[in-house]
Amino acid sequence: MARWQALRASRVTAATLATLAAFTDVLAYSIAVPVLPDLSRRAGASPTMIGFLFAAFGVTLLATSVPMGALSDKLGRRGPLIAGAAALTLSTLLLAFANTLPWLFLARLVQGSADAVTWVVGLALIADLFEAEERGRVMGLFMGGTTVGFMLGPSLGGWLYEMGGPRLPFLAVAALAALCTLGFVWMKAPAQLEHGEYATLRQLLRVRAVAICGLTVALGGGTLAMLEPTLALFLADHIGLGPSRVGLVFGSSAVTAAILHPIVGRIADRKGGRWLMHAGLIGMAVMLPLLSRIDSFASAVAINVVFTLAVAGMITPSLTYMADATSQAGVKSFGVAYGVYNVAWAIGLLVGPSIGGAAYERMGFPTLTLVWAALLLPLTLLVAVARTDTMGTPSS
Repeated sequence: MARWQALRASRVTAATLATLAAFTDVLAYSIAVPVLPDLSRRAGASPTMIGFLFAAFGVTLLATSVPMGALSDKLGRRGPLIAGAAALTLSTLLLAFANTLPWLFLARLVQGSADAVTWVVGLALIADLFEAEERGRVMGLFMGGTTVGFMLGPSLGGWLYEMGGPRLPFLAVAALAALCTLGFVWMKAPAQLEHGEYATLRQLLRVRAVAICGLTVALGGGTLAMLEPTLALFLADHIGLGPSRVGLVFGSSAVTAAILHPIVGRIADRKGGRWLMHAGLIGMAVMLPLLSRIDSFASAVAINVVFTLAVAGMITPSLTYMADATSQAGVKSFGVAYGVYNVAWAIGLLVGPSIGGAAYERMGFPTLTLVWAALLLPLTLLVAVARTDTMGTPSS
């Protein structure tokens, strides 16, 4: 019995469950890519309406990230994580059985809220349980696990769809989400923060280090989101790669990222997250124009894998630096901090494709990468050299 109770309260158990929940969340999101358009067409949706349906996810993601993080700071992590996993179960079941557009929109809105809770509160839980010198390793494993979800989702969704129809992919993910819900119910999480240990959003944003991390994440996320549609178009239109080979190019970078995230996390533990995340973003800016030099499938895989080295160098250290910046300010409002992180990432995801798609159409991919790099590099350098000691603390 004592061993069983120790397992319930183990920080390894908590980190494993948080990683499994994030993996399931990413799987639910990515598994919808090959399935949701068909469901939408069956419900009478136009291509424009299908676009709105995909975008609905981001609405609740933005709206709930900071509030749910703040709630978990005040009430504890376990309750929100249970609610988030239950919401993911519900939204996936709705996607399985919805046959009208209003129900599909409701499912996507609930799924966006579940994503916000899973990521924000899950990362805050890891920050609670692990000291600064350990967070990089654990968050690297967390990111590695979620990257596997991105890799598996579209192919698994298509395979299950062909094997058992449109409901089977969502039912499979719903079962996994229900398992996560039960895991969080069983888990014994750390006690809620003492009154006064948490800070409001306004107070936390006054911490310059937190703002610097948020800006870095928005720049990095926007760059990656810009590349998702434009690089795929470039590979198809100018290199002549078919959908399967384009998928393999992106898949190769996902495999690379899954391997690199834990490694980069360990380096961040030893050397610090701030300089590493900025070095990664600078590397992304420098290597962006190289993507336009792709002229074959082999060069596409090779160059994209090298570019992923810089991407991994930005993402995992930024996760650890957000926790470091918050704790060094004298508080443990990791929920609000990762709410800020999620919002910064979401802003990048919204802005990047919009600007990138319009610029690709007007100037082409080579010019787009040069212009984007020319803007990204000085912005990154300005953020990298900014001081972190003049903007106050949450208590000031």
